[in-house]
Amino acid sequence: MGSLATRDRLIDEAMRLFGEQGYRATSVAQIEEAAGLTPGSGGLYHHFRSKESLLEAGIDRQLDRMNALRDIRQIFEGLTDLRSELTVLCRYTLSVIDEEAQLLRIVSSELRDRPRKLADTLAKLLGESYAGMTEWILRKAPHADRHVAQGVAAVALNALLAHRMMPQFLGAQPFSIDNDVLIGEWVTMVAARVEGL
Repeated sequence: MGSLATRDRLIDEAMRLFGEQGYRATSVAQIEEAAGLTPGSGGLYHHFRSKESLLEAGIDRQLDRMNALRDIRQIFEGLTDLRSELTVLCRYTLSVIDEEAQLLRIVSSELRDRPRKLADTLAKLLGESYAGMTEWILRKAPHADRHVAQGVAAVALNALLAHRMMPQFLGAQPFSIDNDVLIGEWVTMVAARVEGL
């Protein structure tokens, strides 16, 4: 088995375990065993300086994927009407939340005393997402007040985040809503607000 394949397997299994158990509760031996190495053999250290550098590699990989998805978002913008753009934007946002559920679980499990990389990643993820939505609103409603656009962006993104994260983190969802129904209602509400700015 190649060194690169082993490294990737270590990242995959570590991120899965960090998401399930939390960063601090996951031991190096557990990661090694899950990746097919002898637990406690120190095999992880042939690829990473420490458990934290392994976490950093996993975060970097997920950020690279998110940056690629963010580039895709620019393709549809400006090509269609407001509601069509919002529909694609909503589907895109939900898919990113679903794709990054593992990272979000890790972040949420390490709310206190989290590794610096996690704190920076959380700030970057949230900051870029909310700023991006705000800028999109301002392009659609150029005379809108920036603070109002930020409020609309926060309400819009918070609705999607809460819908996707409630079952994962609280184990509950008040309604079982079909994805298409959710997207349709979200688009109707956000479009009406943006058009009114």
